[in-house]
Amino acid sequence: MTDWPVYGEISGPIVMIGFGSIGRGTLPLIERHLKFDKSRFVVIAPDADNRALLDERGIRFIQEAVTLENYKTMLEPLLTAGGGQGFCVNLSCDTGSRDIMELCSSLGALYIDTVNEPWLGFYFDETKGPGERSNYALREMTLAAKRARAPGSTTAVSCCGANPGMASWLAKKALLNIASDMRLNVPQPTTREEWAGLMKQVGVKGIHIAERDTQRSKNPKPPGVFVNTWSVEGFISEGVQPAELGWGTHEKWMPDNARTHETGSQAAIYLMQPGAETKVRSWCPTPGPQYGFLVTHNESISIADYFTVRDEAGKAIYRPTCHYAYHPANDAVLSLHEMFGNAGRPQEEHHILEENEVIDGIDELGVLLYGHDKGAYWFGSQLSTEEARKLAPYQTATGLQVTSAVLAGMVWALENPKAGIVEVEEMDLDRCLSIQMPYLGPVQGYYTDWTPLDGRPGLFPEDIDTSDPWQFKNILVR
Repeated sequence: MTDWPVYGEISGPIVMIGFGSIGRGTLPLIERHLKFDKSRFVVIAPDADNRALLDERGIRFIQEAVTLENYKTMLEPLLTAGGGQGFCVNLSCDTGSRDIMELCSSLGALYIDTVNEPWLGFYFDETKGPGERSNYALREMTLAAKRARAPGSTTAVSCCGANPGMASWLAKKALLNIASDMRLNVPQPTTREEWAGLMKQVGVKGIHIAERDTQRSKNPKPPGVFVNTWSVEGFISEGVQPAELGWGTHEKWMPDNARTHETGSQAAIYLMQPGAETKVRSWCPTPGPQYGFLVTHNESISIADYFTVRDEAGKAIYRPTCHYAYHPANDAVLSLHEMFGNAGRPQEEHHILEENEVIDGIDELGVLLYGHDKGAYWFGSQLSTEEARKLAPYQTATGLQVTSAVLAGMVWALENPKAGIVEVEEMDLDRCLSIQMPYLGPVQGYYTDWTPLDGRPGLFPEDIDTSDPWQFKNILVR
C-alpha cells in the first residue's frame, strides 16, 4: 500500500514510555496513520540506544526511567502541555500500568499499554508468594480500578499487543468461523454473555495461544548472551512468573503443584513452577505438533473469564481452558536453557534481533480452539520478516504483530474516548482487526485432527486420559 489511511487526530501531547523494539516499531505507524503535533511528542526511556531515530525527526527525548517515585511529577506536565487531550503510550517494562493509567484518567489523557506492568522488582520480590506475583493478581488490581471508575471516564486500554491483545480478537473471529462451518446460523454476538454462550454452543473445551517463531539470525547465539526477537527483559520477567492458565470446567485432573485463587473471578490457576520451564503439547500449521512453553500471559486469564457462562447463582457452568503455548525463536530457547541452567540467573548481555539481522523465518501466531466436533482449529497470522520489512520500517515479524495491535488500540481509544478501563475482549474486533490486517501477512485458518494423544503411549508407559484427549492432563508435559 502507498495510500495509507489516516484514522484520527491526537489533539494533545503524545508521551511514549519506552523506546525499545516495540516503541521503535510503533513510531512509524503513529506517523503514518494519525495526525499529531510533532513538537509535543515526547519519548521517555532509560537508555538512548535508538535516540538517533528521534533526533532525525525532531522528537523530544528524555533519558530517564519512569519509576514509582517520579511518575507523577514527570508525566503530569508532559501530558497536559499545550492543551488538547494527551495520549500516554506505555511500551516499557517495570512501569506500573495501573498507577499510570489512573494518573492519565485524572488528567483526562488517553492511555494504552501492551502488558499489565508492575513497578520494578515485582517479579523477583522474594517477600511475595507465587500467587502474589501472578498475572491473575495484577489483573485483579486493574479490575478493581475499573470497577471504581465513574461511568464515562477517560479510556485506558489494558494489554493491547499481539498477545495479550490481538489474540483475543482472533479467538472471537475463529469462533465465528467454526460456528459458520458448523452451519449454526447464529448472528454475531454483541454482548459478553452472547459470546460466552456461543463458545459453549460450539463446544470448545480449550484455547491455546499457539505460536511458533522460526526467525533465524545470520549470527548464531554466542554463549552468555540472551537473544530474542522482542524484549529480553519482558520475556525473562514473564518467564519466571508462575505458569498460569485459565481453568476450564471440563477438566477432571489438576497437577499436584497447582494452586487456585481465593478471591476474584476464580477463572485461573497457577503452578508452583516458572512458566518458561513448563512445557505443553500444542499444534501450529507450519511445524504441526510441537512443544510450547506455558508462559503466563494476561490473555490466558481474561479470555477464560470473558467466555465463562454462569448460572443464576453466579457459579461457572462453562469455561474453556486457556493458556499460552509458545515456541520462541530457537536462539531464545537456547537462551532460556542457558539461563535456567545457571539457577535462573539471567545473562548479563541481552540482544534483540533487529530486522537487518534476521535472514528468514516467520512468526506464526494464532489461537487453537480445540475439543469441538470439528477437532481443533488454528487461526492466526503467518507473517514473515521479509514481508514485515516491506510493510513498515524497523520491524521484525514479531514486532509488527505487536505494533500494529498498538495502533489498532490507539485508534479505538480515539474513537471511544469515554470507555473507562477496557480489556481487549470488550473492544470491537471487526474495527480493530480491520486496522491491523494490512500488517499481519497471511491470516488463515486450519483444521487439524491432531490431539495430544497422538502416538501415545510410546516406548514408555504414561498416565494419560484416553477418555478425553483434550484434558490438560494430556497436554502438560510431565
